[in-house]
Amino acid sequence: TEGGDYKDRSFDENFRRAGEVGLVRGAYHFYNPHTDPIRQADFFISQVKLQRGDLAPVLDIEVKPRDKAQLQADLKKFLHRLEQHYGVKPIIYTFYKYKTRYLDDPEFDTYPFWIAHYYVEALAYEGSWHFWQHTDYGSVPGIAHNVDLNVFNGTWEEMLRYQLK
Repeated sequence: TEGGDYKDRSFDENFRRAGEVGLVRGAYHFYNPHTDPIRQADFFISQVKLQRGDLAPVLDIEVKPRDKAQLQADLKKFLHRLEQHYGVKPIIYTFYKYKTRYLDDPEFDTYPFWIAHYYVEALAYEGSWHFWQHTDYGSVPGIAHNVDLNVFNGTWEEMLRYQLK
């Protein structure tokens, strides 16, 4: 989902089919700092029916805010609403410079981070991270176009901690 009213038209089919073949599936919300955070959280909740075994919801935050303090306050509202509904801490996805510039409040460090940093041998972000998106130019069998590729910073058992119970 994105903002307060957009849902990828392929999401339902892709989500269903991922579950049918046994993949750990998940969903993310592309956050718009100019839209009410509770409206965005409620829209995501109404559109994404996560189940036991699915990955925790992901907050994708990349848009530069007009006001850093307001962004931080609003993101906390959004994250708390998702955590209340799904019963698990959401994962925060962003690029490493955004994290250091705008998400420097210690409360955000209590959430798992998925850091995007493309085309490098190693992640430059020095803080705690759980997922690293290292390219948007990957390929996998069965998909005809480029895809994002990611790595998890831990074991399979540790990754399973980020699933809904």
